Amino acid sequence: MPGGRLTEQERQQIARGLADGLAYAEIARRLDRPTSTITREVMRNGGPTGYRADLAQRATEQRTHRRRQAAPRGAEARPQPHGRDAEAVRAYEETFTTVMMASGMPQMTARVMSALTVADSGSLTAAELVQHLQVSPASISKSIAFLDSQGLVRRERDEGRRERYVVDDDIWYQSMMASAQSTAQIVEIARQGVGVLGPDTPAAVRLENVARFLDFVSEAITRAAEQAREILHTKAETPDRG
Repeated sequence: MPGGRLTEQERQQIARGLADGLAYAEIARRLDRPTSTITREVMRNGGPTGYRADLAQRATEQRTHRRRQAAPRGAEARPQPHGRDAEAVRAYEETFTTVMMASGMPQMTARVMSALTVADSGSLTAAELVQHLQVSPASISKSIAFLDSQGLVRRERDEGRRERYVVDDDIWYQSMMASAQSTAQIVEIARQGVGVLGPDTPAAVRLENVARFLDFVSEAITRAAEQAREILHTKAETPDRG
């Protein structure tokens, strides 16, 4: 299987495949590349409907140029803890970012979430994120505000009174609960609509069906999240009797 960066010709084939309605896996098979490579390439360059080979090629060249400018002359990638491969970690962060973007998260926000998630400490300051991602403080602030609103980060003050942004084992539980609460609000509004539009009208029937579906999903998410949290935390806290 070929490695290295995608070529301009491969990007043109990706664009043709997308235009023909091919799935990422099929495009990857034709190029003999991992599906994750194609997914990451498309999502970071306009998505399936906005992807253009020439713009993707130009963006890649610009990113490469920026990395070279940001790196000290003659210096290799900074050593990683635990003997990790720095390039493999960077590639994994990009893949994680792509998956978050595919779920609807903005690109910069997804990059911040990825950086926080793969940090051993599970927390970084704004300055550390700026340095790691090579972006402006304003970009970090905006992304953190979005993640905070979704319950995906927690703010803490360290000993130096600096604000740190934290992701931990409880963050995804809190996010699922916030999502369930948001869905429950939609259910409530939908059922209000039934009363306004009249219970036997087509629009009211539609709204009631929406309410029933989302109510079921919301309850299922809440129940599953609580069960998973209880089971996983119990296992983590159970002493080893061996």
